[in-house]
Amino acid sequence: MTLNKELQTLKKYHSGERGVLSVYLNTNPGDPDQLNGAWQIHLKNGLKDLDKYLTDSKNETELKLFKEVKKKVLKEIDDNKDDLHKGVVIFASKNPELWSVHYVQVPVKSSFHWEDHPVLEELEYMYKAYPEAGIILPSFGEVRILDTAMGMVKEDFSYSFNPNLEEWGEKKNMDPDGKHVIGSSKVDFLESRLKENLKRFFKGMGTNVERLKKERGWIEIHVAGETELAIAFAETLREKPASCIYKNLNNSKPGEVINQVLENLQKVK
Repeated sequence: MTLNKELQTLKKYHSGERGVLSVYLNTNPGDPDQLNGAWQIHLKNGLKDLDKYLTDSKNETELKLFKEVKKKVLKEIDDNKDDLHKGVVIFASKNPELWSVHYVQVPVKSSFHWEDHPVLEELEYMYKAYPEAGIILPSFGEVRILDTAMGMVKEDFSYSFNPNLEEWGEKKNMDPDGKHVIGSSKVDFLESRLKENLKRFFKGMGTNVERLKKERGWIEIHVAGETELAIAFAETLREKPASCIYKNLNNSKPGEVINQVLENLQKVK
């Protein structure tokens, strides 16, 4: 399910009475306010304030429900504390069952809510700024594609091309956390025939990317590659890419590619 579809589902959720815990937690290690694991203090204090409010209200049933949901949320975050990114967003309830967890690589402002529905305004804002997007990295002999949402890579795969056999096929990146190694992307001395084959390859891949955009719900497409290759590929797309980076990132880790694209977007915006 795409994040957009999940948002629509969350909008329809109502428990009938207060029973939905919404957690937005800033865990960005690069944020000066998060030094020495300060997010743990913010999490503890945020949930403690809700606990105190419910205790003062003297609604034992509601308080018991909150404590059960809080316990599940704390366990989820503790189990993943060594793999946190910039933030985490969780919506949780027991009746009816709701469990929606999002680890994101974009800025999150910490806040905690106990309502009869998921508090979605912040997530909608984040999604509008960082929606589902395809990052396309064209090179000579390969087009690498990152399927992303909220600054996180959902899938990393590529289509390779044999310029002599004039055929191509899809392959998965078996090591998403490692470097992605490909052949040379230099085109300065290519024979004219090979350049023509590459042009046809890009044209076919442009059509393929348009199909992937529809299937995977991409709101945006970003292109990154050596200047000549990035421009050539961008021209095959029906709509202008949301951004173009004239830099070879094919051998970079997925997280590094994402950071480059997000930094470039900040400059554009």
